[in-house]
Amino acid sequence: MSPSHSELLRKAHDLDRMGKAEEALTAYRAFLAAEPRLAAAWSDVSGLLLVMGRLDEAQEACEKALRLDPGCLSARVNAGCIQMRCGDWESAEGHLRQALTVDGRRTDARLALAQCLIRTRDPKAAEQEVARVIQFEPANVTAHQILGGIFYSMGRWADFQAEIERYRKLDSGSPYLVFEQGFLDLLFGEMPRGWEGHEARLQVPGLVGPVRHFSQPTWRGEPFPGKTLLLHYEQGLGDTLMFVRYAAQVKALGGRVVLEAQPCLADLVATCPGVDEVVSHGAPLPPFDLQVSLLSLPWVFRTDLDTIPCEVPYLDLPAEVPHRKVFAELLALAQSHGKSRIGLVWAGSPEHKRDEERSLPPAALGPLAALQGVAWFSFQLGRSEMPPLPDLISLAPLLSDFSATAYALSGMELVITVDTALAHLAGAMGIPTLLLLPYQPDWRWMLEREDSPWYPSMRIYRQPSPGDWGSVIQQVLTDLSTD
Repeated sequence: MSPSHSELLRKAHDLDRMGKAEEALTAYRAFLAAEPRLAAAWSDVSGLLLVMGRLDEAQEACEKALRLDPGCLSARVNAGCIQMRCGDWESAEGHLRQALTVDGRRTDARLALAQCLIRTRDPKAAEQEVARVIQFEPANVTAHQILGGIFYSMGRWADFQAEIERYRKLDSGSPYLVFEQGFLDLLFGEMPRGWEGHEARLQVPGLVGPVRHFSQPTWRGEPFPGKTLLLHYEQGLGDTLMFVRYAAQVKALGGRVVLEAQPCLADLVATCPGVDEVVSHGAPLPPFDLQVSLLSLPWVFRTDLDTIPCEVPYLDLPAEVPHRKVFAELLALAQSHGKSRIGLVWAGSPEHKRDEERSLPPAALGPLAALQGVAWFSFQLGRSEMPPLPDLISLAPLLSDFSATAYALSGMELVITVDTALAHLAGAMGIPTLLLLPYQPDWRWMLEREDSPWYPSMRIYRQPSPGDWGSVIQQVLTDLSTD
């Protein structure tokens, strides 16, 4: 390899490490145009394309690497990871085990295999793989995170706590450990200690989005008369809907309250008491003196189970609602036939990392067809398969934004939903809601409770074991049949 070609490859590696993906890809391709037979470079390209989410191109680069050198272990691991992203768990496991047969101490392959086994519902085997990594690398943070996730999925809380303590001896200053401990505390209803730990998320790359770099100081609960405070959203739509409830308490301490929210929520959250102005994310912000994330407000107010601001509704219908007339006609028709109006959502966003756990197969809702006198309305977006329920009407074509969704929800007598943003919206509007949860829920729903201290109109139905939606739906059917 000539010195100039070596320099091209070094440049590509440097750009890759710096996170400059497109520039790194250009440099890799310039190198491969000159040195097309270096399998390791094709493997590097496949790994980069995998990170970029360009799976077809990643697969092609990986195949080129393996044709040139079937023993290229990095390409073999990449092949396994690509197949995992494609949902082909059997093929992924084969590639990863093949790599480990050659080099049993290949950490990336073993951790990827553990994640593959988790997805194929073999957590005990996954635990064994992670334990072998920890044997070689006790301080491997990814191994710690995967092991914590395994214990969480199985409800092994003592083991989860013990793993936190084990890792704390290796990295006592880790903000991720503080966050994990806060997660557990909140799951068990230990407030406000849990909120204190939850603040550590702000110090852990990848846990907060979008990332903010404001020059204005963070508000910590002090009175702010005559000043403007920016409340900015963090993470998902459901988080915004859940924590905007604090705006009234914020307003009581000072001057003007500006809320920055996701564009699709802007008109809706503007109805929340305490909000003076809403700015859609991406639009210019007005001048402000202080700022704080919505998700930090429970910590600011030292919230405990007895002081959660749970008065509902705290969201109202915006003045302008798309498709108002069509919605009104559909709802009036159901009412004229004397039927109970029930809204349904059975799946969340497929991009959510726990979507497979929290979403139901549509067929699982089939037993609810036994309920008499029901007009079923689907609020489900992005899914073509429908549950086998009589005369189910899909509202999806009309749900152009959350204002429209809120208006349609206001016509429901009951909502049955999995853990999605719509559950938070229904709760915030005070609509009777049955929330269907996987075996291990998000921290905000805590453990074992049938109610939610956040939403008084909500009743919780939990899987008795991982994946058991049948028991959940049967309990819903029994309860609705006897009401």
